[in-house]
Amino acid sequence: MTRRAYDPHLRFVEPARARSEPKLLVIGILLVEVMYLASVHLMEPFLQLVPLANPAEVAGGSTPRGLLVQLYSFLALGLAVVLVSAKLHGRGLASLIGQPSLAVQQMFQVTLLLAIGTLAIEFIPPDVELLSFTQMRPLGPWLALLPVALLALLIQTGAEELFYRGYVQQQLAARFDRPWVWLVLPSLLFASAHYTPELPPVEAAHYMIWAFCFGLAAADLTARSGTLGPAIGFHLVNNALAFLLFGQAGGMDSGLALFLFPADPAQSLLPPPTMPHPLPSDGMAPVSLFDPGFLVELLGIGMLWVGARIAIRR
Repeated sequence: MTRRAYDPHLRFVEPARARSEPKLLVIGILLVEVMYLASVHLMEPFLQLVPLANPAEVAGGSTPRGLLVQLYSFLALGLAVVLVSAKLHGRGLASLIGQPSLAVQQMFQVTLLLAIGTLAIEFIPPDVELLSFTQMRPLGPWLALLPVALLALLIQTGAEELFYRGYVQQQLAARFDRPWVWLVLPSLLFASAHYTPELPPVEAAHYMIWAFCFGLAAADLTARSGTLGPAIGFHLVNNALAFLLFGQAGGMDSGLALFLFPADPAQSLLPPPTMPHPLPSDGMAPVSLFDPGFLVELLGIGMLWVGARIAIRR
């Protein structure tokens, strides 16, 4: 990788240089995690005061209102990052994002191109065999919820990018001049956040490897563009595919999915595509660490990454 490809990253990192001590970053990461975990634990008491949804619905995301509340709750993560950055490093929100107007422009460019490409691959021509094993929700209510759902996903993905590719990546890059440090370490942190002990060991490993590769791609896009815009667009399209198009009937985070696979794997010959919150494969054949389906999912990350680079011409 030539340093020239990452020249925009130098401008992106500049606001973090004044207070880039590693100990401040460690304290900052811990504070953000504690504040976010506190918000998660306070969700149930909050829902008792403001009954937006049943706590079980929010935890599982199996209903539209439950999943929406879950996604909007990521506002707490975003606020935690902004507060910690301001108090520990004297930095505001704009410094975490990059040039705001450019970030918004790049986000729209990446989102539009990847959305068109993803929908074309999924439905043109339609995969009749795949759709024959799904139940389709009524289109009218799904479309009515779509703007609210997209905003919720923008909040969720934006908050995560603000933390991992904004705060953590910037602070590391301000201190260390080696790209592997600020590419790999935030991605390892991102992967660890996706550890799912409820899954069988191989599937849990798949999910963490997938998240690590996804984090590397998002970090690279941030370095090439000098803003969080492309990474947010990249993340948004991926999560929209997982949350809004396909899900398992009654399964985790399926509340907004248009197409639902049967809850019983034996009723479907085709498993649902990779999701941000994967489902256990009880009753299915054991999965190999080098399962071809998993390699295809990693290839999917690569295709989205290439598409995002085409969108920003970097």
